[in-house]
Parts: sequence; structure tokens; C-alpha cells
Amino acid sequence: MMGAMDTLLILGAGVSGLSTAWFLHRRGVAVRVLEARSRPGGNLHTMREEGRLYEYGPNSTLQKPGSPEDGLGRLAEGLGLGSRCWEANPAAQRRYIVRGGRLIALPGSPPGFLATRAFSWRAKLRLMLEPLIGRADHEESIAEFVRRRLGQEFLDYAIEPFISGVYAGDPAVLSIRAAVPKIYNLERDHGSLIRGAFALHKVTQAGMPRGRLVGFDEGMGVLPRAIVEALPPGSVELGAAAHRLERLESGRWRAYWREGGAGEERFAEGEGLVLALPAPEAARLLEPFSAQAAEQLRGIAYAPIAAVMLGWRKEAVAHPLDGFGFLVPRKEGVRTLGGLFSSTLFPGRAPEGEGLLTCFIGGAMDAAALELSDEALIQQTQRDAGALIGAAEGAGFTRVTRHAAAIPQYRLGHLERLEAIDRALTPFPGLWTRANWREGISVADCIRQGEKTAERILQERVVPPFCTSIP
Repeated sequence: MMGAMDTLLILGAGVSGLSTAWFLHRRGVAVRVLEARSRPGGNLHTMREEGRLYEYGPNSTLQKPGSPEDGLGRLAEGLGLGSRCWEANPAAQRRYIVRGGRLIALPGSPPGFLATRAFSWRAKLRLMLEPLIGRADHEESIAEFVRRRLGQEFLDYAIEPFISGVYAGDPAVLSIRAAVPKIYNLERDHGSLIRGAFALHKVTQAGMPRGRLVGFDEGMGVLPRAIVEALPPGSVELGAAAHRLERLESGRWRAYWREGGAGEERFAEGEGLVLALPAPEAARLLEPFSAQAAEQLRGIAYAPIAAVMLGWRKEAVAHPLDGFGFLVPRKEGVRTLGGLFSSTLFPGRAPEGEGLLTCFIGGAMDAAALELSDEALIQQTQRDAGALIGAAEGAGFTRVTRHAAAIPQYRLGHLERLEAIDRALTPFPGLWTRANWREGISVADCIRQGEKTAERILQERVVPPFCTSIP
């Protein structure tokens, strides 16, 4: 196997690049990973300060133990992190929505749905029509899909805030097929969301894996550090921002960077190349090879987001913070998108007696929020969240983290855009793309797709034509 592929070059040491590297390493392929930042992990980064543990990026992800799609579980076990992968507090199953300026727990069962004040009786009765509605004959936005199948109120008070929480995006422009394929597939496979939900419930009851919300004992930053430590020394080069690529006559790839950003030019070389980079960076490097691929990549928009950490004394807060967090529909006129009850999700996240919230502001529909100063962002989120949880005083701990390009937006036509990129790169064998702008944005998605990319590379480049299986 090693004779068939000496080294594979990977640009980007975020979760996509590192998971691809690890799964290849496990199959005997030497990898060289170049990362522009001074640390690995991309947005997976955990910080500790004065007894608090908080995340720079994602706080958790959804795992499906025992499922063929559980790349996260296979990665964690292979790294020896099984005991450090913690399931979230059972209270995290409770989610809150804001309606009428109050936090209302979303229902978790059919009887709870009938009794909830989160939706009006008009909306509940409208839901009864859902199984009678036919399929669409064109690609729909999330807003179009939900309005057609469930009605305007469910869009306003369920799906729109959910999309803001996951994508920080605008449901009017995001593709239902690309952004939330599981929901789209319920209609495609069962003709109805309700019938599809019942079918999935029966499958789960029959013993199929059920998802669980997980994190790590010392935060999500545990994962990239463990991968780097598991790879051979020297496999990951930090502070190496590739500024150009070269494809040699032999078909091998070179990536060039400058020491310290402006010093002596260096290069790394491999038989194959994986671009595990944000779309704009991939576009810049690919422009000399394919203007069409670069143009399509530049068309992928990103939503900006700011995360504001707020710590309150628990006795100064009326709400028990007994859940995952809350989401705020735009119709409520509150600027903050939502918040996580971080100190509730996992133990050890805040000092004893403190409730730590992570609030989010900005997104595709309020990009101007990131033009505010840190002080203004703190004031806005503290005012919004404080009113909802009944805080009798200001937060004693505050921190702001900004992401100018946080989450790629899977807009209408996104799947066709990906197909166009892949077609444009067909003339360049040994080149693969793997990042959260394709096939899912969650940590678990990126890991599973990294695993699939490694499998595809092995099949395409490692196995001789006369072999029928990978040894």
C-alpha cells in the first residue's frame, strides 16, 4: 500500500482535514498537513479562564452510536477518547423558544404538542392538512417548503429560529434539499413529514441507533489535539499558509508557503492533494488551474456570527436554565438569535454557583451586528438574554468571540454548484476537496465526510486496477 501512495498532502487542519488525515493514516498512508494558523482545529478550540471552560466554535455535536454514519464514534475510539466523549446533560433535551417575550419549552411528545402555548390552535389544526399536501415540482427554499407543508406560523416560530441556530441563515434563500436533506427526504420518501416521522419512530423503536448530543470532558478542542498527537511527528505543519499550488509533470502536487508569512519560500509535495479549506481560500489556490471552479467557490456565501459569553450568579437568575438553550424567532423583535445554557450542558464549564450562557448575534439576516463594538454586543445580548431568564443584575463575566465568515450557506442551487466544481476539477486527478461547504456543516458531518473522502482516495489511488478489494 505504501508503495502505491507515498504521501498525501492536505491543506487545512480543521476537523475536515484532520479527520481525513487520521483515517488515511490508519490505513497506512503517510500524510502531510499544512495549516495557516498557529494551532490545529480551525473553529474547534476550547479556552479556559478563571474556572470557566468555553468554546471558540461548536459546543457539541450529534452522534449516532452504532450507525454506519458514526464516523465520530470510530474516530474517538481509535484515538482512545471513548471515555472522554461525554453525553450532554439529559436536561439538554429540553429546548426553549421565545414567544410573547417569554421562554416556552418546546413540546417533546404529541400530548405536549397539543397542550403547548408555543403554537396557536390555528397552527395545530393547519398541521392536520400536512399529509394531504403533494410534493413540489422544483427546488424550494426552506421557507417555501415549510410554508407549503406546515404553514406560516411553523415557519416563524419553529423552522426559522432553528435555521438561525444551525446556519445563522435566511430560510428564504437556503435550499431545503441541500441544507436540511433529512427533512427533504421525509417528503421524498414518504410523501409527508408526519408519515415519515412515524416511520422513523418505528425504525428507532425496532432497535436502530438513536442520536445523542455529545462533547468532550475538556471541550471540543480535545479532538484536534488528539488527532495531531496520534499522527507521526512532523505530519502537521502550523503557520504554513499556502499561497500557490503547482502540479508537476509527474502528476504530483506541491504547495508553497513562506516561513512566517513573508520569509523564505518552502514547499511540501505529495502524490495527491486534499483541499480542506474554506471556499474563498480554495478558490484563490485553484484559480490558475480552473477559473470555473474558482468562480463557483467564490459564489458560496458565509454568514458572520458573534458569540458572547455571559456569566451570572445563579441566585440572581429566575430561570432554572434547565435545558439546551433558547432560540428567538425574528418576529419577536429581539436582536439576539439565541443562547446556549453552557454551564448546564456539561459539568465543569463554570464556577460553582454560576450560570454561563453563550449567546449568538449576527447571522445572514443581521450582518451589521458584527460592526458593533464588543461593549455594544455585550450590552445587546445581556439586555436580551437577561430579560428572558429574569436576571436581577448584570452579568459578572463577559467575553466576545467574532467569526466574520462563520458558516457556509447552502443556498438554492448549492448542489448544482458542487457538481459544477467537481466537473471543473475532473482534469486534475489526485485532487480532492473536503470542507464544511459540502455535505454537512456539523462536526459529526465533517468527520464522517472525512472518513468517506479517505475511503474514496484509497479506492481511486491506492488499489491497483487488478485488485478487487482493499487489503
